Amino acid sequence: MEISLTGKRAFITAGGAGMGRATAIAMDRLGAEVFTCDIEPAGLETLPDSITTWTCDVTQSSELDAIFDEILPGGLDIMVNNAGVSGPTKLVEDVTDEEWRHTMAVCVDAQFFCVRRVAPVFKAQQHGTIINLVSAAGILGYPTRSPYVAAKWAVTGFTETLAMELGPDNIRVNGIVPGNVSGERMERVINAHAEADGLDPDAVRRMYAIGTSMQCYVDPEEIADLIVYLCSDYARHISGQIIGVAGNTETLYPRS
Repeated sequence: MEISLTGKRAFITAGGAGMGRATAIAMDRLGAEVFTCDIEPAGLETLPDSITTWTCDVTQSSELDAIFDEILPGGLDIMVNNAGVSGPTKLVEDVTDEEWRHTMAVCVDAQFFCVRRVAPVFKAQQHGTIINLVSAAGILGYPTRSPYVAAKWAVTGFTETLAMELGPDNIRVNGIVPGNVSGERMERVINAHAEADGLDPDAVRRMYAIGTSMQCYVDPEEIADLIVYLCSDYARHISGQIIGVAGNTETLYPRS
């Protein structure tokens, strides 16, 4: 099996680092015309020149609309809603209004803003693929991470509903559950839990690993590989699925 995305146009949010960056590079290598944005310009500047980039705050629909106004006249085939934020690590009674709203805005609102723009284009051309990044927190509970969990469960429901709503127009919608992805973002989560619980970060890192059946972490490129497959013609009838690349997450951050 040899995957090609030649002739396809793809927009990926938060493509400056981590899974978004890995996905943008993978799609570019497979022949797609790739567009991406990120709130931090530094990562965008080191992407291949063939990838078109914008600095953008995805919580602002007007900023996303400006990007879509440039992209959509040329058509679009793939929308990857990758942008997310970890949110606070706190007991629910300590979460502030601002922390709650910001987590929802990045993780949920941004996906809605993007789908609202691409759905009419996909319907008109009678094809399109949407990939929403969920999380193991979108299928399990997660103590001290209530804003993030609420946001990611919302993404799960949004994904499954979109698959049903858009399927008659030959539009496929799937969700990815990344699990423990190696990188700076996961390290921030580990350090936050270590501080909150008074533990050594290495102990917390091990606790996250043993929460998966394979006791593992995964690389961003593994997530990109699945996204690329789901956006290819080989997956033309895969839709409405929430698929994990996580070594089978059994529980998030086991606690005594």
